[in-house]
Amino acid sequence: MAKVFAVTNQKGGVGKTTSSVNLAASLAATKRRVLMIDIDPQGNATMGSGIDKYVQPYTVYDVLMGDVSMAEAMVFSEQGQYSVLAANSDLTAAEVQLLEVQSRELRLKNAIESVADNFDYILIDCPPSLNMLTINALTACNGVIIPMQCEYYALEGLSSLSETIETVKAALNPELKIEGILRTMYDPRMSLTGEVSAQLKTHFGEQLYHTCIPRNVRLAEAPSFGVPILAYDKNSKGALAYLALAGEVIKRCEPKRRKKTQPVTA
Repeated sequence: MAKVFAVTNQKGGVGKTTSSVNLAASLAATKRRVLMIDIDPQGNATMGSGIDKYVQPYTVYDVLMGDVSMAEAMVFSEQGQYSVLAANSDLTAAEVQLLEVQSRELRLKNAIESVADNFDYILIDCPPSLNMLTINALTACNGVIIPMQCEYYALEGLSSLSETIETVKAALNPELKIEGILRTMYDPRMSLTGEVSAQLKTHFGEQLYHTCIPRNVRLAEAPSFGVPILAYDKNSKGALAYLALAGEVIKRCEPKRRKKTQPVTA
């Protein structure tokens, strides 16, 4: 059964989509079976995976509307070596149409359950806002990965997001938790970076990933070529950082699985 993580932050421009794409590719590079679901109408995670959002016969919109199954709508990213449920501007209409649908918060969760046994990890790239699409992601996932910059306003946004997570947990998904907080666009030369990092360590402890994603030119260039950083420059600092993050994610998730399957000895 796959571990399902929503990658989200209500503040835009924090490296959310970059993290979704490159974590998916890095997990795939370790031979894990990965599905990335794009539920942002901008479709940037789709394009960053080398999938043309304009020519897909089916997208996440069709899945949410119940027109096709998840298996029918998925495509494979040759550049990233993971499966993708694509998104495009059609998804904008889903926000309104879902309001008239029964069990609207559970549409994505139910769709994921039909393919969960085929993957080790499922990542959901969320829009930078709290709407019905984001609620669907938070209802469907086991945990939330929060990319954020080490700046003052990011802390305020994190507080608001934490409140949202607690609300969804109480109403829709009792198992929901913050899986990890990821520091992005990290520049250790700035004093504010160190101050914010210290506050994050104090308040979130082990939920804060050790890995920091640096500001990196090659990492910023990769999306314009429609490929994850591993396919663009596997030796760059950005690529190595996301590989390290994948290692942390695996270390947190998989020892628990192996522990359950170990034989009992006398």
